[in-house]
Amino acid sequence: MHRLYLLLRGSIKASFDNIRNEKLKLNLLQAIPFWIGSFITGIFAVLYAQIFQWGENLMHAMMKWHSWLIFIVAPVAFVLSWWLVKRFSPYAKGSGIPQVMAAVELANPKEHRKISHLLSIKIMIFKVLSSIILVIGGGAVGREGPTIQIAGSVFRKVNEFLPEWWPKISKKNMIMTGAAAGLSAAFNTPLGGIVFAVEELSKTHINYFKTALFTAVIIAGLTAQTFAGSYLYLGYPKTSDISILIIFPVILVSAVSGIFASQLSRIMLSISAWKKNLKTDRANIIFLVISALIIAFLAYFINEEILGSGKGIMERILFSDNKNEDWYMPLFRMLGPALSFTSGGAGGIFAPALSAGASIGSVIAGWISLTPHETNVVILTGMVAFLTGITRAPFTSSIIVLEMTDRHSLIFYLMLAGMVSSLISLLVSRHSLYDQLKDLYLEEVRKE
Repeated sequence: MHRLYLLLRGSIKASFDNIRNEKLKLNLLQAIPFWIGSFITGIFAVLYAQIFQWGENLMHAMMKWHSWLIFIVAPVAFVLSWWLVKRFSPYAKGSGIPQVMAAVELANPKEHRKISHLLSIKIMIFKVLSSIILVIGGGAVGREGPTIQIAGSVFRKVNEFLPEWWPKISKKNMIMTGAAAGLSAAFNTPLGGIVFAVEELSKTHINYFKTALFTAVIIAGLTAQTFAGSYLYLGYPKTSDISILIIFPVILVSAVSGIFASQLSRIMLSISAWKKNLKTDRANIIFLVISALIIAFLAYFINEEILGSGKGIMERILFSDNKNEDWYMPLFRMLGPALSFTSGGAGGIFAPALSAGASIGSVIAGWISLTPHETNVVILTGMVAFLTGITRAPFTSSIIVLEMTDRHSLIFYLMLAGMVSSLISLLVSRHSLYDQLKDLYLEEVRKE
């Protein structure tokens, strides 16, 4: 096998040596690793999405069959998900986006070897296993953040496999491009992937890697569409015949969502800080069992929509006549992610944040008696606003929701929601959840 690999590598080198145009040869050699990484990312994103959906479907089937099983399955899943990460891959916990942000900062000559703590094949494996187990147990987590860490790991590994004679490619550009490709493939939102890389990850001028970024997003998206089909993450909600007066409910929902999202970030950071006082595995297991039982109790006795990523909530209130949530659902959709995200297992916050914002929009729309189409607009802007409150990336949030619903006519309302939430969030907390988690990961990695 090794001899075949060396033979293949030698034949590729010979082929490129035959190209007489040196500039063309250089550009081609620099582009190929991005293309390979994007293709692999697209395949992985589709497979992960299907497995994750299977896990969520299994959880819902269990609730329909014998709902009392949640009291057994949830504690076991929370503990097993945490144990896998703690035992085999500590940096696979949580979303994955802060780890990628930290890896980008470590991509310098002095610290680049530390990136392996945050992006690796082992992390990919246990990221998937832990998050699937957690969602089967009712954990309110998503797959989008983990997909971004998986994509960053893929691109880093592709860069590592390049032979010595290959033109050197910036590790930072590879990681950022991988993250953008991961988001694009996870949500089927190519523009969202590009904006995410610029707004959330890049502190340098995009001009240096814009071609690689664009092609990677396109290839990853096309690969995902080839295997999963052309689809919208949420479909086409009806938003016609709305008055300009809808701007007032939009501003109200955006402000409320921004405040709630920022408070959720603070709560999750506080829980994570408090958990550091739990020095023994026994103490951690007790915390996890209690957290799981709280979620199980609320799901069994009040409303099972506290479970899972929350995509089902978004689809129901956008595409059915049952558009108005109970007043407590925004609190449930915050409590579920707060306990799941801080469990120590793997799982993202993107989809849960979107569902929390959707439920806030739904509740407020019901209180002020909006029409179904107006309610849809308010729900979508609530999604943008809540995600912005978590990420502090208003343009990424608005473009993602725009692309996942194909509602281009709402672009100004969505961007307004992002800006209002961003400004309101600053009053609660200056830095985003991701920024603060990134700093914690950097501190841990540098100590090691």
